[in-house]
Amino acid sequence: MSYARDRDFPRALALANAMADAARAIARDYFRRPLEVERKADLSPVTIADRSIETEMRRMIRAEFPRHGIRGEEFATEAGQDYTWVLDPIDGTKSFVTGFPLFGSLIALECNERAVLGVIEAPAVGERWVGVEGLATTFNGAPARTSGCSALEQARVYCTSAEMFRADELRRYERCTGRALLRRYGGDCYIYGLLAAGHCDLVVETALKPHDFQALVPVVEGAGGRISDWDGQPLSARSGERVVAAATEPLWQQALAALRGP
Repeated sequence: MSYARDRDFPRALALANAMADAARAIARDYFRRPLEVERKADLSPVTIADRSIETEMRRMIRAEFPRHGIRGEEFATEAGQDYTWVLDPIDGTKSFVTGFPLFGSLIALECNERAVLGVIEAPAVGERWVGVEGLATTFNGAPARTSGCSALEQARVYCTSAEMFRADELRRYERCTGRALLRRYGGDCYIYGLLAAGHCDLVVETALKPHDFQALVPVVEGAGGRISDWDGQPLSARSGERVVAAATEPLWQQALAALRGP
């Protein structure tokens, strides 16, 4: 059944947009201002902006849906019933702390470990994609649609950074995307929004965690695209690090075929 038919859907959608509004306001308050950058255990950067956004999002969820679970990047998981919110307060902290405006805030709602609602919020540029299981994706309130690209040789490919790939993954990435029309790098979650709006055709990445990709699933699928792991399996809370998103089914199949093997 489509999540859009769930009785709590209007409240959940309103909450997701309200959290995105809050993330936009907080991120803009800190963006391009002097900030202390800390290193987490995995050596990734974190700032007061990341923590302030997630703290506010968690407060808003507990006020509206106290029985829902919460899983975020910066703080401990809070167990709940039926639904779990998955939060990445600033996806692209390296971009954020270097003044690059294409960072984002990611908000997802999971049911049985499957994302049924997702928001990609780009605070610095005032752009937002919203995807809901069973509904068409919107970009700033208007319908969004992937391109019609169906051939790898004609694809415009994005990846946040080639540094994310291990040696074996880099070989597979090169085998897949080396045939493409063009390749670009940078953008974090923003590039999946570009795919959903038809501006690029394929994204191939690794080293991602569920808070990095769960919100992307309803956005890409609701715009007519396909998104999965490199084996073609649907993404969920238990998926691994590798993600491929494509504008069309044929392009997705071609990318998967090229990514297979050593």
